[in-house]
Amino acid sequence: MVLATATPAAAQVRRGPPPAPPDTSPPMTVEAYDPRSTLVVPENPVSRAAFPFVDVHLHLNGTMPREQLDQLVRDMDALNLAVGVNLSGGTGPRLAHQIEAFEAAYPGRFVVFANVDFSDIGDPEFGALAAARLEADVAAGARGLKIFKNLGLWLTDAADRRVPVDDPRLDPIWAKAGELGIPVLIHSGDPASFWEPMDERNERWLELRVRPGRRQTGPPSFELVLEEQLNMFRRHPGTTFIAAHLAWLGHDLGRLGQLLDEIPNMNVGLGAVIYEPGRQPRFAREFFIEYQDRILMGKDSWAPDEYPTYFRVLETADEYFPYYRRYHAFWRMYGLDLPDEVLRKVYFENALRIIPDIDRSRFSTARGGAR
Repeated sequence: MVLATATPAAAQVRRGPPPAPPDTSPPMTVEAYDPRSTLVVPENPVSRAAFPFVDVHLHLNGTMPREQLDQLVRDMDALNLAVGVNLSGGTGPRLAHQIEAFEAAYPGRFVVFANVDFSDIGDPEFGALAAARLEADVAAGARGLKIFKNLGLWLTDAADRRVPVDDPRLDPIWAKAGELGIPVLIHSGDPASFWEPMDERNERWLELRVRPGRRQTGPPSFELVLEEQLNMFRRHPGTTFIAAHLAWLGHDLGRLGQLLDEIPNMNVGLGAVIYEPGRQPRFAREFFIEYQDRILMGKDSWAPDEYPTYFRVLETADEYFPYYRRYHAFWRMYGLDLPDEVLRKVYFENALRIIPDIDRSRFSTARGGAR
């Protein structure tokens, strides 16, 4: 006799997954969402640059206390940062005091750039006056001129009109820089996305959300400020210019390359934009090799723990590693694995050629560190 097995009336055959558990996680904003990657790939973090380098884009307090300066130099040594360029020198007595203070404490470790005082731009002789101040600043030890982004964006003259980057009143300044043999490092404009609608399609939405003061509503437009800068470069072929932040064209290296081909006195700095080449490693590697004589190492804000990201992008072939500031770039980085001859030019050889009177004894073409 076959006995049937009884099935309890309450038992049911499950044909799908169990019900989802209740969501008890706390609410999360997009700013807080920072997932840990599960990707397992070779990692080659770099804490010290392969070659001594010049940072052409620093903003330092030239009158900082001695103990703070000592710590700064210790951090520079650990990074293999041989010479730092302070772009916030000012002009006149303030500039001279900074130069004297740096040289007295650490001879040869710092270079100071002068700045333009626009307070008397309403004077009909402003250009000649500013050029004379620049000449005096160079005589006091300034090695270059830094122009901030207020020129072209919000600097106005005595008639409350915006002063364009290529304003003819400023021509004597750029001509004097060329005559003196010093470079002009200029920050013009901001990332193009800062002018775009702040919506779901804006690549810099997170940055504008966290730093709303950076949004640009214009005019002037991104393209207008860029074109004014380029006009200035073209009009002064005898002056060497360094466009800070890859001229804000790191997202369009093809266009930037065309401009470098057209304007031989134009160079570019890497300050605060390593996230751009770091997300396009193959194209960026080709760009760096093609324009290896025109690119200069720079970081912008002084944060020793952020330099290794620059080193890793430039020196390794690592994949999918984090950038140090999410609101600049929520995407991951990839290494360019640049050849040593390119690294040497980006790290120090281009700076030694462009910026006068840097102590060359602090640099070596061999890997491993300064002599």
